[in-house]
Amino acid sequence: MSSSAHSVSGASAGRSMSAGVLLVVLAGALLHASWNLLVKSRRDTHVATATMYLGAGLLAALALPLLPTPAPASWPYLAASTVVEFAYGLLLAAAYRVGDLSHAYPLMRGTAPLLVAIGSAALVGEHLSWPLWAGVVLVSSGVLSMIFGASQSGHSGTAARLALLNAVVIATYTVIDGIGVRLSGAPFAYGLWLFALLAVPWLMWFLVRGQPARQGWHRQIGFGIGGGACSLASYALALWAMTRAPVAAVAAVRESSILFGTLLGAVVLHERVTWARALGAVAITLGVLIIRGA
Repeated sequence: MSSSAHSVSGASAGRSMSAGVLLVVLAGALLHASWNLLVKSRRDTHVATATMYLGAGLLAALALPLLPTPAPASWPYLAASTVVEFAYGLLLAAAYRVGDLSHAYPLMRGTAPLLVAIGSAALVGEHLSWPLWAGVVLVSSGVLSMIFGASQSGHSGTAARLALLNAVVIATYTVIDGIGVRLSGAPFAYGLWLFALLAVPWLMWFLVRGQPARQGWHRQIGFGIGGGACSLASYALALWAMTRAPVAAVAAVRESSILFGTLLGAVVLHERVTWARALGAVAITLGVLIIRGA
């Protein structure tokens, strides 16, 4: 672990989370769910995702000259994460094209920590503690409830399959970035470099898609900047909170975005949230809170 990471963990060690920091973390979680809402609300979710990433990349590039350069040891992880997170964006857009925000978002965000917890335990050969097992059971039950609820209501299982596949991708880049950010010596700069680099494959995507994707792009600038700002702000608020409270506590509270995604889908997009979907979202959230805090 880098000296920077040591200083952050040392600064937050032994502190409880104050009400002010809690509100900041909740605001970050709401912003994360909000940029997903923006993508889902557009007719072409792939163009919306590309525009949002381009907006975030532009904002990140403007801030990079003010920040230190990440250590060279972290650059291979930045490159790998760029590729994996580009795949994440493609799957995200595909899931939202055929499925509801209140369905796909909890599946993607909730299943990923489950996979990381199980995968980490398998890699290091450790047994899961009882609290972790409880979290695994809750997340698994919530996922099954959502899948069963979707099949009962006649919805296609395509969205669920795409969301679960994307959960694997999220778990993958979580591990990559977890290593890379520690090697970087500059966590915030690492994150902004990632946002800036991600704009490159999305720009290439626009060029490959041709005229249909580029048509009316100038009318998307405000959307892209707004969505990109939500994504960057969510990331920045979480990093700031981790300097003021235990990292595990911040990571756990951030998963309230799962409930925000479900609520935004119901209230803003008027999606039909069945009891199975609502209970599934609650179970996933509680399970992830346990996994993150264990």
